[in-house]
Amino acid sequence: MRGVANSLRGYLDAASTEPLHPAAREILREAYDTGWADPARLYGSARRARLLLDNAREIVAAAIGARPDEVSFTASGTQAVHLAVLGTIAARTRTGRHVVVSAVEHSSVLHAAASVPSAEVDRVPVDRTGLVDPVVFAASLRPDTALACLQAANHEVGSVQPVAEVAMLCAERDVPLIVDAAQTVGRLAVPDGWSVLAASAHKWGGPPGVGVLAVRRRTRWRPPWPEDERGAGRVPGFENVPGAIAAAAALRARLAEAQELNGVHTPLVDWIRARIPELVSDVEVVGHPTRRLPHIVTFSCLYVDGEALLTELDREGFAVSSGSSCTASTLTPSHVLEAMGVLTHGNIRVSLSRTTTEEDVARFLHVLPDVVRRLRASAGVDGL
Repeated sequence: MRGVANSLRGYLDAASTEPLHPAAREILREAYDTGWADPARLYGSARRARLLLDNAREIVAAAIGARPDEVSFTASGTQAVHLAVLGTIAARTRTGRHVVVSAVEHSSVLHAAASVPSAEVDRVPVDRTGLVDPVVFAASLRPDTALACLQAANHEVGSVQPVAEVAMLCAERDVPLIVDAAQTVGRLAVPDGWSVLAASAHKWGGPPGVGVLAVRRRTRWRPPWPEDERGAGRVPGFENVPGAIAAAAALRARLAEAQELNGVHTPLVDWIRARIPELVSDVEVVGHPTRRLPHIVTFSCLYVDGEALLTELDREGFAVSSGSSCTASTLTPSHVLEAMGVLTHGNIRVSLSRTTTEEDVARFLHVLPDVVRRLRASAGVDGL
């Protein structure tokens, strides 16, 4: 356990994935011993697995404001998003193939919408804080709009979208709204009005390889691939029962501590947002200053390469992300930052985990100016 604790010192990339929550770690091994059987069968061990799976579904459903029979577990958050988009379009082909999305949606949403043959995708612009205007969003809806997509909160800059307002406007036009709530579940209340919702367990401290797809009973949805008797006909294949059990345990524990953690994270992020421009010149802190997730802060440094900045911070013991969180392996310019019209060079996203301390943040703020100074000096730029 000491090695695990040491590995989390300086871990500031919780928006990518949270370390496994202790509640999930404790139950996961037990779940493999008790929930290994086929939950679709009728013998004792199978009925026990089904009971555990149903219990996990009830916990998740309560957390997102859904009925248990509306919730299915998927192999990942990305698969949940793909099923949400493709399944909704498949059920509404008579309406049309027009899709409305915000310009800052996760790449899984954009790629899924773009993959539909002859689909017409409209990207609704955002302001410099990353928020859509509900009126502008609604103005993009048409009689042939099959669906609309709006994330609960942005994965790169943390801005919380006006989902409830947009959902009301979509409902008035009978357009289902898909909400990617991956960054919100376990941290903030899930906004009302969604028709289909996607989430990912490893974002709240559950195990990787477990996603959540929730489809309202009143929403038309059809499997985009051959139907299967499992997963309520929505998700084919053998359910990952141990993973679902551990995900539910982590979510229940995370919800119990969310208010306390948010009370810790919010002032720490406020501190970073205030101090970065004081410590480093030619820097832009992006995202909405108040309407945001409690644990994310993103900033961009002029005259600094994002990959180099990430590498140097890693050498100092800090794990952060740079570039688009969806394309970090290539460090291509972030479509989110480009849509916001903000600085994209030298971009760093800091996201606090449940183990982050004030000392971690203080050390980060102490180290960052010298790292930026060295990189700018090597690029022939004097000063900070």
